[in-house]
Amino acid sequence: MNKRVVILGAGESGVGAALLAQKQGFDVFVSDMSVVKNTFKEELESHQINYEENQHSQEKIFNADVVVKSPGIPDTVALIVGLRDKGIEVISEIEFAARFTDAKFVCITGSNGKTTTSLLTYHVLKSAGVNVGLAGNIGQSLARQVALDSPKEWYVLELSSFQLDGMYQFKADIAVLMNITPDHLDRYDYKMQNYIDSKFRILQNQTEDDYFIYCLDDENITRELAVRSIKAQQLPFSNDCEVSEGAFFQDNQIVFKLKEDAMSVFIEQLAIQGRHNQYNTMAAGIVTRLFQIRKPVIRESLLSFKGVEHRLERVLSVRGMEFINDSKATNVNSSWYALESMKTKVIWIAGGVDKGNDYSEIKHLAASKVKALVCLGKDNQKLVDSFSGIVPTIVECASMQEAVKSAYYLGDKGDSVLLSPACASFDLFDNYEQRGRLFKECVRNL
Repeated sequence: MNKRVVILGAGESGVGAALLAQKQGFDVFVSDMSVVKNTFKEELESHQINYEENQHSQEKIFNADVVVKSPGIPDTVALIVGLRDKGIEVISEIEFAARFTDAKFVCITGSNGKTTTSLLTYHVLKSAGVNVGLAGNIGQSLARQVALDSPKEWYVLELSSFQLDGMYQFKADIAVLMNITPDHLDRYDYKMQNYIDSKFRILQNQTEDDYFIYCLDDENITRELAVRSIKAQQLPFSNDCEVSEGAFFQDNQIVFKLKEDAMSVFIEQLAIQGRHNQYNTMAAGIVTRLFQIRKPVIRESLLSFKGVEHRLERVLSVRGMEFINDSKATNVNSSWYALESMKTKVIWIAGGVDKGNDYSEIKHLAASKVKALVCLGKDNQKLVDSFSGIVPTIVECASMQEAVKSAYYLGDKGDSVLLSPACASFDLFDNYEQRGRLFKECVRNL
């Protein structure tokens, strides 16, 4: 009798896992507590995969041999606890998909910068002719690609802490840890160490033949490294000090150094600017140098990369005011980078679902750069309380249209209007992409 795979969640990762499970000959069932989107319904039905929506039928779930869980479902919900109590294996889609491919993995995680670094790494590798795919928390799921696409030698995976939590036998051949700042603490009992432990799962199962690339300037990372035994070869990157191997900032250049062999790029030549993008470029550059790609190809690819939608994306200039979409900034540290990169006075649009935010680290930047704060969310009280007396003008809005119009009237020629929410989007929007697209639409309507 075929092994039974039950998939919880019928989004991109869940449907991808269902397609792969079916291809591997498993008995497959998909269950989603919400309404399944029509595109995914059609796909499941065309492949004759059984599914349910708006419920989790325990009698159809608890007879599973393996359960593949959506990263959005917390480990603490009764269903997951019950499955584990019964000894049923509960894993992530990445863990499941990796069992059916011989590809190697570049895995990139961090509280901020992982999307840009993943896309940049993929851009350089693809430009150099490497047989590489891109998956994880970005684009098409790894399971879908393993099921339907031609085999890849490598995958670049952007991994969230939620995905890492469901990975056990998986191994990153090259692991990249960008930074660790408070985020998603509501999923980690509001304990920072639990979140740090989750991020460090990217190192599990690594051997002496593998590589660990990390930010030497991040206190949470360096503090944790001091108490952990790391088997992989370590390649740090830093804006603040020179390293013997890895990447560092010197004389307005990023220097990449591997086994005494160095190359460099000038900061002003990069298509993506800002301190955070220096880190992203360092990490991606180290990864691609490990592939022994010719230096001119790496340099040309690093300079031609155009950046990520919803991350410090310049939208339009209206009446001399620059409108910038940074909807991807879903935590305080990400908004810190955005504000730090601003060269003008800012009308800052922020707010959404608070994930245990501490705004203290951003207050000094707000005091010097923000002339007005537009709070966009169902509950703005924490933002209002945090920045009262620091930002001269604070207004509250309940829609994107209202927020954009308010920012427009509060600004003057030469100012920047920055959507950088520092919060999740789920109170008013489906996700940060919808929030960003709506911002751009409202700006164009001005």
